[in-house]
Amino acid sequence: MRKYHALPVALLAALALTACQDGTGTKDEGAAHPDPASATVTAPHPAEDGVGGKGTSGATGTQGTTGATGTSGTSGAQPTKGDKSAKGDKTAKGDKPAEGATAPRVSCNGSNTTVTAQPVRRPLNHMLLTVKNTGSKMCDLTYYPVLRFDEMQWVPRPIKDSKPQAVTTLAPGESGYAGVSLSAADGSGEWGTTGHKLTVGFQGRTPNSDGGPSALPALPAKGVYYDSTLTVTYWLRDMDDALTY
Repeated sequence: MRKYHALPVALLAALALTACQDGTGTKDEGAAHPDPASATVTAPHPAEDGVGGKGTSGATGTQGTTGATGTSGTSGAQPTKGDKSAKGDKTAKGDKPAEGATAPRVSCNGSNTTVTAQPVRRPLNHMLLTVKNTGSKMCDLTYYPVLRFDEMQWVPRPIKDSKPQAVTTLAPGESGYAGVSLSAADGSGEWGTTGHKLTVGFQGRTPNSDGGPSALPALPAKGVYYDSTLTVTYWLRDMDDALTY
């Protein structure tokens, strides 16, 4: 029986080197290479290479990853589309001030109010005018109402002591008032007669100027008695104040 002897280690190493050189054996790969498919390619910083649109080539020659911003590498980080922070805060746009705070006021008149005329029991021989703002803007009741019963040819005098310190301004839905002293309680008035139609005129920004369309409030069916002492208060905010004169 033939005996086999183990080859020396040096001889095995020589054989392996010979096989590598003659092109028929297994190559000595040396240190392991990374798998191109799994290799991680670090893109250059756009501020360093100046070309942010292209990354470096991968290990297999395929196109590498894109730069950090995909735009010119000389620029810093760009805001994303739709980011409005770069153009300033626009949250205040469209904010509206409180109703009537800055909006221009208009004159109260027959086109933006409803007017009622109601005789009262106390004080005697008095009537209350009520004007309600039915418009969408604040309006001013300037000076005093200009009253005309039927075809009356004269204008009732205002009661000077009733003049307010400021113009009576009405927000939408608010009401203003004026008191009318119809006749003298002691019968000292002249030309007493009964009126069946009342026209309430409005003044503008200056005394006796035209403030817009008049109002025609309804009167009781029996009419309203008045005489030469007919007077009217200025426009006031409080109903009780309007009936104290």
